[in-house]
This record gives sequence, C-alpha cells and structure tokens, in this order.
Amino acid sequence: MTRTPEDEAREQIDGMLNAAGWAVQDAAKANIHASSGVALRNFALKSGHGFADYLLYVDGATAGVVEAKRAGATLTGVEIQSAKYSEGLPAHLPAQVRPLPFCYQSTGVETHFTNGLDPDPPSREVFWFHRPETMARWFDDLARLGPLAAHLGESPVYKEPGTLRGKVRHLPRLDTNSLWPAQIRAIQNLERSLAEDRPRALIQMATGSGKTFTAISLIYRLIKFAGARRVLFLVDRGNLGW
Repeated sequence: MTRTPEDEAREQIDGMLNAAGWAVQDAAKANIHASSGVALRNFALKSGHGFADYLLYVDGATAGVVEAKRAGATLTGVEIQSAKYSEGLPAHLPAQVRPLPFCYQSTGVETHFTNGLDPDPPSREVFWFHRPETMARWFDDLARLGPLAAHLGESPVYKEPGTLRGKVRHLPRLDTNSLWPAQIRAIQNLERSLAEDRPRALIQMATGSGKTFTAISLIYRLIKFAGARRVLFLVDRGNLGW
C-alpha cells in the first residue's frame, strides 16, 4: 500500500505524542483509562463535525484535539478547523471543559497550539505537544476559580483570568517605593506589552541604571501574581547569576 504524506505526518505525530507521555490508540480499541493521557486516532464526532485526527483524554475526560496535516502544509488558519472539532464532542462523552479548550495543528514537523482557557486565545507555534500532567494542572488551576468555573464552557473565550496570559492583564499596582523612574517605566511598559499578548519585548537601559533589579522585580511579579512557574534568566557573567 502506498503511503501518503498524511500517513507520514500521522506517524511522526504518533511518535511525538508518545514521547510527551500520551498513550496513542485507535478509536475502535480505546481504553481511556490506560494512562493519564490517551490520544485516540480518527475519532468520529457528532454529526456535521467530521472526524478528529486525534482526540485527547486527560484523566478519563476529553481535553482537546489534534488536527494533522501533511508536512509542508501551512498551519495558519487551520485553527478554525480544529476549533470546529473541539465543539463537536458527542454529548454523552465526559469532558474536562466544553468546548474542548486545547487545540493543536501539526504536520509532525511544525506544531501550533491554541489554549482556549486564554483570553482572546491566539494560535502559536510550540516545540512539542504538552504532557498530560501539564494539562491536568491547568484544569486544576481552572477549578480553583470557584463556582464560575462550572459555567466557563458556555463560551470558547474564557474571560476569568485562570492562565498566565489572563493573569498578566490583572496584575496589582506596582509598588514603586524602591524603584527609580526608569525602572518603573520599564516594568510598566513590559507588563502592558504582555497584557496585549505581545510576548517579545526589548528593554534598553543605560549602564548603572538598575537593569538586573528591574528584571528581577518583573520576574517576581510574574511568579507571585501571574502564576509563572519557570523563568529563564540569562546573564553574561557569573556574579549576576547568584
């Protein structure tokens, strides 16, 4: 049998999902409790929504979908198709949240991800699929929002700040007592940039103006108030890293 580019992409995606901790299974032989994370291939959705290339289960409940495309295909715009799949889950199946919040589009070489728990969720390129325990932690964070969490599934856009991208829009006022004017301006402008979902930014400050203290102050706020778990801090000499 001749292998198609789509077959090759799915084989690559199978390997990526396995490496990320997902048990990849055929839908006809599904055992959703075989692992914390299970990915079911070619899953039939409700009428009018077609088939999901992969339906993702986390702890026995559906959590997201993967739309597979041949290598070289443009993934921009494919999130619309995967979003349609995320809304096509049959009513009798258990779901962590409806519509399914986590949508991937992948060729096996390039992978995009949309997190429906984010406000105004963008599709962004990622290096790999997230691990099942990472998704489980996101759902735990959502549950801590309280009774409102039970109603969030009514809309694919989640207004309550439950993710880092949501929380950076609701950071408390900056305590400026120990900061110089340039440091205050840098932190406030960078936080505004993050709140506007612009993840890349550059701060230029003169020598001796307190760049390291500015960076540490911002990192502290992201960890304490936005739920950041890891921050990579690169320095050009060892004494700055202590």
